[in-house]
Amino acid sequence: MANTITRGRGTGSGSPGRRSLTAAARAAAKRAEGNRSGARDALDGVPEDLVNDRTGLPPIEKTVGNVLLTKEESDPGPDPENPDNESQAPQTPDAEVPDPEAPPRGRLRARLSAALALLTVAGLVAVAVLGWQYQDGRQVEEARAQALAAAQQAAPVVLSYDYRHLDRDFAAARGRLTGSFRAEYGRTTKAVVAPTAKKYKGVVKASVVAPPDGGAPAASVASASADSAVVLLFVNQVTKSTQVSGSRMDLNRVRMTLTRTADGWKVSAVDAL
Repeated sequence: MANTITRGRGTGSGSPGRRSLTAAARAAAKRAEGNRSGARDALDGVPEDLVNDRTGLPPIEKTVGNVLLTKEESDPGPDPENPDNESQAPQTPDAEVPDPEAPPRGRLRARLSAALALLTVAGLVAVAVLGWQYQDGRQVEEARAQALAAAQQAAPVVLSYDYRHLDRDFAAARGRLTGSFRAEYGRTTKAVVAPTAKKYKGVVKASVVAPPDGGAPAASVASASADSAVVLLFVNQVTKSTQVSGSRMDLNRVRMTLTRTADGWKVSAVDAL
């Protein structure tokens, strides 16, 4: 009996434990075959030089370098420092961003042209004003000199007379006068001066005071414009008549107004000061 039991255990179909091990080995082999088939399917399209000969899988460093990093470079994803921007496009440093509030170039050119035109007109006006002022200043200076010379020449003629030739003297004086003063002088000399001079044989000689050393006469321009002037003169009058023993000298200050006419500067008023 002992031999039968031993033989039956060694030559029979196998114990349940051996059968269990055999079934487990066959299941493991099928799973391994399935895994290798899945791995081959997963590696379709991967270059052969990237596949490990022993494992059948791509090396980690080559996978990261050629697949993972390339994907990250092509699509870096959101910036951790700027989470609001999902993607950031590279900015061109020299790119000009148009200002929506900036005026169009055509309008800007028009404004510049208008400003330049305005400045040009203002410059021309300024030049014209300066030129006019310069010309006017020159005319005033010429008027001062001419009026002063005319007053110095007119004073002795207008303020002098001799009873022996009154008509000649009065005519010469009227030639130095103008305007209403000329008419007034004619009436006064005819009604008052002529009868008195004839009655008392009056002779009056006037002269503008001048220094003994021959300097400029005592006359100056008080005010002047291009067409009129006021001149102050110191005038001495020496009078002789039957009413006076010898001669008498009167020292007078005279204000003479002169006006420019077509015939030159003429006296339009005489006032004793």
